[in-house]
Amino acid sequence: MPPARTPVLAAPLLFDRHIKRLSPWAQSPAKRFFDCTCVLLALPLVLPIFLAVAMAVRLTSSGPVLFLQKRMGRQGRTFTILKFRTMIHETGNVRHAVTTTSNQRFTPVGVFLRRWKLDELPQLFNVLVGDMSLVGTRPKMPEHVKFTLWARPGITCVATIAFAREETVLARVSKHDLDNCYYTLILPAKRKLDREYMARATFLSDLKLLFNTVFRRWDSSVMEDLLNSGAFQTKDCMLLSYASEAAAAEKTFAHLQIPPNLVQSISTENLPAS
Repeated sequence: MPPARTPVLAAPLLFDRHIKRLSPWAQSPAKRFFDCTCVLLALPLVLPIFLAVAMAVRLTSSGPVLFLQKRMGRQGRTFTILKFRTMIHETGNVRHAVTTTSNQRFTPVGVFLRRWKLDELPQLFNVLVGDMSLVGTRPKMPEHVKFTLWARPGITCVATIAFAREETVLARVSKHDLDNCYYTLILPAKRKLDREYMARATFLSDLKLLFNTVFRRWDSSVMEDLLNSGAFQTKDCMLLSYASEAAAAEKTFAHLQIPPNLVQSISTENLPAS
């Protein structure tokens, strides 16, 4: 039996260059004003949905309605993210950090809420208090963070749409390989897409992303590209996990681009080098 090879869990660090480059819009007070205005205008429409979801969670499973978790925000500050609970409440039980549709115990309405992204609705209040933005890199758990965010994390961004079906795809990966797959393939791909978007985001491109998110106009071309490139192995997702193959990571993600139909209004200025 050949000796086990050591996974390179630090591979995502290959993609941390230019993380401080933000477009003028991404770091402007106008973006913050836009976020608050949109949330306040949307609240009368969202509150009935909010109450209906809260009642569904309460009536179909025991435990709190909201799921609270520490996430990393702007400039390394932690904050508590709000979500509707979608999993069975089990005190003291440690869940896997990488969620798939097969490795968690979901509530009767949990899968539906996650599929339609309704569990994210409470994060509108995170936006109001200034922890988050409507559009920005998704906030990660501390164990997934490899760099400092210089803008508020967001409810949605390019990677959110490109990897909207991530949990279903990752369910095809063996439990033994799941962490390696996520840290050396999915996470760096998300980071590259979001980093490039935030470096050239505009008011109009944010509007486009919000429209695509609300109307569930997912674009799976990036995920399909990874599948077709052979980087994602459903039986053995270890291609990028070993020291002898770590150099392949740069080549694998160098071709990833923001799907043009997602952000047709994006600015071409200040494009970060790949």
